[in-house]
Amino acid sequence: MNSLDPRVNRLPGFGEGTIQPKAPLDQLGTYEVFVQAKEGKPFQHEGIVHAADSELAYVLAKETFTRRFTCVSMYVTDRRDVFVSPLTEGNLSAYDVLPAVPSQQGEKEAYEIYHLLKRGKQHVHAGTVIASSPEEAMALAKTKFGTDKQIFNVWAIRQRNIRFTTETDSDLWLTLPEKKYRDASDYKAGDKLTSFLERAKH
Repeated sequence: MNSLDPRVNRLPGFGEGTIQPKAPLDQLGTYEVFVQAKEGKPFQHEGIVHAADSELAYVLAKETFTRRFTCVSMYVTDRRDVFVSPLTEGNLSAYDVLPAVPSQQGEKEAYEIYHLLKRGKQHVHAGTVIASSPEEAMALAKTKFGTDKQIFNVWAIRQRNIRFTTETDSDLWLTLPEKKYRDASDYKAGDKLTSFLERAKH
C-alpha cells in the first residue's frame, strides 16, 4: 500500500514490512533563520531554508531574507535542535502547561529562549538561560522571562547548535547599498507633475 506522501514511498523497504534507514543526504535538512534588524533589537524568527549543512543554510538565509534590507546579525540552527513547548490558546500561557522540573545535575550550558507573543506572528528572542537540559532551560525561562504577557509558545535552543554571524561575516551586507529606486517617493513624481502642468499653461 502506497502512502499519500511521496517522501514516505521513497523510503527503502516501504511496503515490504520493514523500512530501512534513508541514505545519507537523501533529503536536505530544514534550518530555522533568525535575524537582528538593528543593534539593541531582539532577534526574531524569519523563516526556514533547506540546506545540506549549517554553512550553506547561512548563505541561503542571507540571500533569502536579507537581500532587500540590511541587518546587523543573523543566525541559523537545525530545526531538530529547537526544543518546542506545547502551543496554547485563549488565556492559557505555554509556561502554565510545562511540567515542573527540579534543578538538574550535569554540565550546564547556554540556551537561547524565544517567545511567541501573538498567534500568526514570529517568535522573538526573550533572553538566555544556563541549564543542563532543554526541559530545565524552559523551567528557568518561566522564572526569568514568564511575564504577565500572554506567551503561546516557547522555544529553547542550545547555543552550541547555532551558526552565529561572526566578525568576518559582518561585511556580507556592505555590498547591499540602499536601493532608493525602489521607493516611489524618491522619484518625486508629484513635483514633476506640478512642473509639467505649469509649463503646459504657457
